[in-house]
Amino acid sequence: MRDKKADLAGPGIGSYEELEKILPNDYTPLLTPKERMKALFAVKSYIEENLCKELNLMMVQVPLIVDVDSGVNDMLDRDGSRTPIEFNCGLGLEKPIRASIVQAATKWKRLALKEFDCEVGEGICTDMKAVRKDYFLDHDHSSYVDQWDWEKVITPEDRNLDYLKETVRKIWKVIVGAGRLAQEMFPQLKTDKYPDFPDKLKFIHSEDLLDMYPDLPRKERETEILKKYPAIFIIGIGWVLKDGYPHEMRAADYDDWVTPTMDNGKQYHGLNGDILVWNPVTKRRHELTSMGIRVTKDTLKQQLKITGQMDFLNLPYHKAILNDEIPLSIGGGIGQSRTYMYLLRTAHLGEVSVTVWPKILKDMCAKRNIFVLE
Repeated sequence: MRDKKADLAGPGIGSYEELEKILPNDYTPLLTPKERMKALFAVKSYIEENLCKELNLMMVQVPLIVDVDSGVNDMLDRDGSRTPIEFNCGLGLEKPIRASIVQAATKWKRLALKEFDCEVGEGICTDMKAVRKDYFLDHDHSSYVDQWDWEKVITPEDRNLDYLKETVRKIWKVIVGAGRLAQEMFPQLKTDKYPDFPDKLKFIHSEDLLDMYPDLPRKERETEILKKYPAIFIIGIGWVLKDGYPHEMRAADYDDWVTPTMDNGKQYHGLNGDILVWNPVTKRRHELTSMGIRVTKDTLKQQLKITGQMDFLNLPYHKAILNDEIPLSIGGGIGQSRTYMYLLRTAHLGEVSVTVWPKILKDMCAKRNIFVLE
């Protein structure tokens, strides 16, 4: 049996020797850098407009830095392997503010629902920028992160799989629609070299996926199922499965991965999940979004107990949940550059975003006709 523990947290290939084996050798960009930027911003506008329309959201400003003491920053997982950048700020203050650069706006958004006075069925969407310094830098992981981070107020009755699935379908409709727009602008994107975007995605529980591939680590399980279904939503990420591991690590204080659910007469756990697609350019699994129905005060305590983080309950964000000061919600983060990469058929994130890449990676890519923006 292959090592499952090493596959739970910390994205990326892991070594440049391994990356060199999987980068495509037959790549030819379908768009020039200028065309790519025109298509990218058309896709960006389309997704923001139609995501707001489908989910009843409004665009709002979002922080790049937050107060460390607030507990608002996203820790991404529960093993402490990915920590935010922290620094002191506030010239002239006797006690400077200890700030951190956001890794995602997951917790902030839920607080913001109250700040923007969102009613049930209303929500917010953000053009979020973040830094995740603890990523291995490969073809689809960068230390610079851009996401459409969104959040919506729901009722207790909405906390079910049907509501989750319907929300996922609406998001997928928007993503596919953006891809069609890009193809209309640049017909060369619709090519026999790559299969078209699937109109529908397949829902599968992480527990069933383990039953299908019990000996494989989760990334390999995802790869195998994507060969059958090129767009999937994996439900229930974070709950410890019967092999003793969660499908993937999830922080304990935003998505609800502990609630028991029923689907087609079978019991599962979790009200969250990921949209993944098969990327025909890289011939690899490609994650577009993580999302979920958020914790209640009861499931927050359950999950923090499981992860040994009960001390978090003393932080302002967590107290707000315990005291019913912020609404129940559903939310997620859609990777912008990841989505552009998929829709515009590029082989590397660096073709659709500008950030830092190691020389070893740039040299490796250049040999394969992959040129990153600088």
